[in-house]
Amino acid sequence: MNNSYYAKQINDVVAEVKKAVIGKDAIIIKTLLAILCKGHILIEDIPGVGKTTLALAFSKALSLEHNRMQFTPDVLPSDVTGFSVYNKVKNTFEFRPGVAFCNLFLADEINRTSSKTQSALLELMEEKSITVDGNTYKLPEPYTVIATQNPIGSAGTHNLPDSQLDRFMIKLSMGYPDFGGEVAILKSKFNSNPLEDVKEVANARMIMELQEYISNIYVDERIYEYIVQLSAATRNHPMIKLGVSPRGTLALMQISKGIAAAMGRDYVIPDDIVYICGDVFEHRIILNSKAKLSEVSAASVIADIIKKVPAPGISEKQV
Repeated sequence: MNNSYYAKQINDVVAEVKKAVIGKDAIIIKTLLAILCKGHILIEDIPGVGKTTLALAFSKALSLEHNRMQFTPDVLPSDVTGFSVYNKVKNTFEFRPGVAFCNLFLADEINRTSSKTQSALLELMEEKSITVDGNTYKLPEPYTVIATQNPIGSAGTHNLPDSQLDRFMIKLSMGYPDFGGEVAILKSKFNSNPLEDVKEVANARMIMELQEYISNIYVDERIYEYIVQLSAATRNHPMIKLGVSPRGTLALMQISKGIAAAMGRDYVIPDDIVYICGDVFEHRIILNSKAKLSEVSAASVIADIIKKVPAPGISEKQV
């Protein structure tokens, strides 16, 4: 199968999700690419801008088994992971899977629950498995977590641990729709639910096939060095207290291969990295007091780094 075949599969999924999520094409594409690159997605925004709709539209278009949990202060880690119960008849303990056992887990308002429950997600996001009472249970493939959170500082929110933020491949923000987009939303929901119009255009087997194809996308030596240079620049920037981890460096490489596949290429170019770098890096850095006093944002710092780190002279015709 040629490159255009896989690019068409990606575009078909995007077209279906766009039926329910209007005016957010870039967000849709980035979310899908993270799924196809075996990553997890964090969406931070105010309530009511379509975060949950986005996740539900993907679960339908990709024909994936999905579960949704509303994270509240009373949610326990065992609600997520599962627990063991004693069976009197068999005289043994049996494992009862938690809500996380599915292909697409929607963790709604994840920063409203306790740190203890948030930590229950660490193993399943990194290892794609859950350990309960000393026994390890593999999660189904493919597996993705789409988590939503309200902006930090909203009533009842708790900051996610840095270790958990680092496990999200990308962090996105839906934002308000523009004028035309909001009018289109009103019309689409006049007498129906747009989610009902989303058709299944993929399945688990197809997704794993795409994941395998993307994992084999070619990365030139100069591209490897460019990615590492960008990460290293975050660790030495005068406005950054904590830079990007090696996990973040790896995430940038993985999703840049997904962008190449979506564009119909079987190799990565610097533009792929520049396009997605902010979404991969911004939630992984911690600004220092100098940046906060100067009211400098993480986005502007990453943009400054991208501007200063020279990109290798690689184009589509040179690879």
